[in-house]
Amino acid sequence: MKDKPVKSPPMQTESTPAKHNSGLNREIQAKIGQQLRAMFDEVVQEGVPDRFADLLRQLDTPTEKSSENQKDEGRSG
Repeated sequence: MKDKPVKSPPMQTESTPAKHNSGLNREIQAKIGQQLRAMFDEVVQEGVPDRFADLLRQLDTPTEKSSENQKDEGRSG
């Protein structure tokens, strides 16, 4: 007698959506959320350090060179 080859389950791709069963019910997820908020609330209250805020402002401010590059990109496309 020949053994039948065992088929592996198909790989999950975009065409075969994964089941969204996390294994945790809403009560457990809520409890985890509460614990995480309790642990990281202090960090959230600290805010962003001034040096990071300054850096973000600099990155948000367009410079002459970057605006010239954007104009050049618009011409080449």
